[in-house]
Amino acid sequence: MEKPLRILFLGNSHTYMNDIPALFAHIYEKTTGRTAEAVMLAYSGRDLEWHMNEYLSLRYNLLYGHYDYCVIQQAAHPFPPEETTLKYGTQIIDLCRKADTVPVLSMTWAEKAHPENQQKMIDTYTKLAEMTGALLAPAGKVWQEIREKDPEIELYYRDGEHASPYGDLLIAMVLVRTLTGAVPALPDFILDYQVEFPEDGRFPHACEDVLSVRIPYDRKQAEILQEAASRQ
Repeated sequence: MEKPLRILFLGNSHTYMNDIPALFAHIYEKTTGRTAEAVMLAYSGRDLEWHMNEYLSLRYNLLYGHYDYCVIQQAAHPFPPEETTLKYGTQIIDLCRKADTVPVLSMTWAEKAHPENQQKMIDTYTKLAEMTGALLAPAGKVWQEIREKDPEIELYYRDGEHASPYGDLLIAMVLVRTLTGAVPALPDFILDYQVEFPEDGRFPHACEDVLSVRIPYDRKQAEILQEAASRQ
């Protein structure tokens, strides 16, 4: 029996919004027929430098998690300077390789109000991938294409920064395409946080509020995202 794929998601709120790791695992399993076990090490607003400063937590996960892949996502809004991303991204990628884990860079996307910020993200992630040989999942680049060609698909949560369920569907599909080379399967559902967020934009903290539910989706929009993810 083939062992499950083991994958660690390392990052911040853009990593965990609407349970992206769980959605990825679902789509991966539908695409490949192989079970996926997704684990997450992500905290709101944290960048790669913070994760390296919390080195022992990252070290333990990589050393004992026996992961096939580690998905690495830098903070996004604001996006840290290129030199910072290259420095700490390289260190984390080196740690992954020492643990026999394949590093995967998951490119972020610009704020809804500032699309001009996308090119810096594209350039920095691409440079880091070229410097280190890490895999690159160009979600931010595909996101930009969808915004320009299919603006009727709402990729953003209402804060204009985090992803909507459709944005997270795109991210998960891009990751599946990057890891498998296959056209990602359409999921049976997408995930949504069914919570009311405070007016100041903070995330809720009460456990009874932090619920994600499976929701139906517009198949036509999902097929547009599927086709865009498959072109990378």
